[in-house]
Amino acid sequence: MMDPRTSAQDVIRCDLCETAVVQMHCDTCLVNLCKACVGEHISTDESKDHKVVKFQSRKSTPLYPGCTTHEKQQSVMYCKQCDIPVCISCIESNEHLGHELSKILRVLDEKKERITKERNELNGTIYPTYQDIASDVQNRMSQLEKEYGDLSTAITKHGEDWHREIDKLVKKLKTEVDEIKNTQLQTLQKHLDEINKTMSDIKGEIDTIDIATDTKDLSELFSVTSSVHIYKNLPEKIMPSLPKFMPQKIHKEELFKLFGILSSSSLTSVKHGYSMKTTQKSPEAGSSPLVKQLLDEPETVTTINTGYRSLYNVACLSDEDIWTSGSDSTMKLYSISQGSLLKSIKTKSGKMPSGIAVTKSGDLVYSDDRTVNIVKNEKIEKVIRLQNWKPYGVCSTSSGDLLVIMESDNDRQTKVVRYSGSTEKQTIQFDDKRKPLYSSGPYYRYITENRNLDICVSDIAAGAVVVVNQAGKLRFRYTGHTPTPKNEPFRPVGITTDSQSHILTADYDNHCVHIIDQDGQFLRYIDCGLSDPWGLCTDTIANLFVAQNGNKQVKKVKYLQ
Repeated sequence: MMDPRTSAQDVIRCDLCETAVVQMHCDTCLVNLCKACVGEHISTDESKDHKVVKFQSRKSTPLYPGCTTHEKQQSVMYCKQCDIPVCISCIESNEHLGHELSKILRVLDEKKERITKERNELNGTIYPTYQDIASDVQNRMSQLEKEYGDLSTAITKHGEDWHREIDKLVKKLKTEVDEIKNTQLQTLQKHLDEINKTMSDIKGEIDTIDIATDTKDLSELFSVTSSVHIYKNLPEKIMPSLPKFMPQKIHKEELFKLFGILSSSSLTSVKHGYSMKTTQKSPEAGSSPLVKQLLDEPETVTTINTGYRSLYNVACLSDEDIWTSGSDSTMKLYSISQGSLLKSIKTKSGKMPSGIAVTKSGDLVYSDDRTVNIVKNEKIEKVIRLQNWKPYGVCSTSSGDLLVIMESDNDRQTKVVRYSGSTEKQTIQFDDKRKPLYSSGPYYRYITENRNLDICVSDIAAGAVVVVNQAGKLRFRYTGHTPTPKNEPFRPVGITTDSQSHILTADYDNHCVHIIDQDGQFLRYIDCGLSDPWGLCTDTIANLFVAQNGNKQVKKVKYLQ
């Protein structure tokens, strides 16, 4: 249902109380008013000569900037030599005698055209370029984790051949690997944080320009300045270099010397490592991650039988392994390529997990009953203990925080809480009008973080995907798209995002997955013989994993080029 306050078919509402129908208009401030709010509007700024008229008699004349020299006079001309707007009194004073004067509307029209072009450049090329750079850094970090894992495995295997004599040396070398890895990851994380901050600044500038170009307050437009030239200076490209492990033959008398050493490593910054994103193909474009297009026909790659009585959740440990959970207390790790069970872990409480996720460091996180727990080295640590609340979905964010969607014991309230370790940092529960963002009731809900740091929740009871920004402000609600494959109401359960900032959610009753963009626009369905899809996750190479409750299988689907 459309909001009566924002519907294009609704009557115009008062700008002050936002409820009463407009009857009056202030030509000075360009504000719509009901009769009851006229006095309040005039009293807020008595220095102005408010011209309040009937709404039908309002003028459409622009509000010129005030003169900085002559109070209460409007500037109608612009002095190019002095680079300031001037009023009639300024011109008559001969202060600008001989200077080149232009009509201020012409100057502002030229500026509006210029900053609109800059806004289009920011939105069309610069911001997408930074998105690709952020994706490139994230992919390098994932690859770095995998390659350092391989390096640690090689060292461990060689150490087993040497038995007890070299345990101390193995530990020393692995510590060096960890220190090098952590140093490089910290450097890349700092680099990624800076890129994300710049992307946020660019978005803010785009919003500022959009507001300024839409307003009738020309002084506000005149005050807009663009930093597009700053953003064109793209960040340096950091290229981590891995050390190499070089094993030697075993000679006990030269144990330390011959066991093997790590080669030197480096993190290099390439000043022109990235190129600006364009809509045309060019040789330089290969150095930046390409925008991946959706396949016309998604392809089923493989299926994995899990053996659960009911299958609910799936989470990617890597591009090779996935965690699953279902209707019992056991969480299972499967090899994707072999379809074989690698490991099983039971919850500490003996109850089924309501949500699972994998942290950036590869640790399994799960929620159950009253707790959120992390599994490290097959040992379960309780991270969060709740009182009067039940946790459902959980996700690990790009910053290392945990987001938990939870329901009150009386099933009347739902909220999202951000934790750093066990410390509560943020609560998201209401919109700007103190109305609940999420429905209440004992229903499963799932949560994920998008690349732009939006927080996305699948709210099955409301039949909606609710998306807020990092600060918890509502961005949009997606309530499905018609026609649906089975013509059933939209019932979203599992939710995930991908490298293109797409939001994917499982529609249980319609046996499909919806793909929407980061702004809530429907893109397409994935409908390739899914059976009661529930949990979702994506890997780093354009594959979607669907936990199918109907046949207890995880289906791997390729949906991006």
